[in-house]
Amino acid sequence: MNLNQQDWVSQLEADPNAIILDVRTEDEWNDGYIPNAINIDIYKGQGFIYEVDQLDKSKNYYVYCKAGGRSEQACNIMNQLGFENTYNLLGGMMQWRGAVETP
Repeated sequence: MNLNQQDWVSQLEADPNAIILDVRTEDEWNDGYIPNAINIDIYKGQGFIYEVDQLDKSKNYYVYCKAGGRSEQACNIMNQLGFENTYNLLGGMMQWRGAVETP
């Protein structure tokens, strides 16, 4: 499901079962990420699918990338793998106005 930043954040903050997933590259991750996110690069292809498939499917995943395209693709892949609740951040980090951490 695609959510704008306001809805994504308010739903995330109210969700005790939430996991934040960053699907950008390591270089992009090193430029800054949303606090408490985990990083699995969608460009890893089959490696991405393997790593994501190891995650707890009972959790709710809040997914983002740089602009929203890769994260939407990641949500679709995750849904095919049996994840019921995936939420794509429209606009991604390019439009993010919240807190950012750096490694």
